Amino acid sequence: MLSVLDGAGTEVPLEIAASYRSRTRGLLGRDGIEGALLLTPASSVHTFRMRFAIDVAHLDRRLRVIAVRTMVPGRLGALRPRARHVLEAEAGAMAGWGLRPGVLVSVATGQDLRT
Repeated sequence: MLSVLDGAGTEVPLEIAASYRSRTRGLLGRDGIEGALLLTPASSVHTFRMRFAIDVAHLDRRLRVIAVRTMVPGRLGALRPRARHVLEAEAGAMAGWGLRPGVLVSVATGQDLRT
């Protein structure tokens, strides 16, 4: 579960892609996603061969949002050197969750991602 702490206080279903294979696959081959996908570690993404537009949030090691943007299929995202994690969701979802630069998020899992 993903919680937006200093935004709208929204809780969102979350998938975590922590292995090389799961990060490489990401959202490829899907027609959508319920909630969000967290790629960790990651500092950039692409949307080549994607079937839908996505929102992308780059998070630092403390899970604070560095940048949020919408990417259409067929694009290469900017490298964010300070980013340690990338959060992906369907286009428009993050605005509804109150996710914007400076917002801190929390991830409810059995592992600590803030390294």
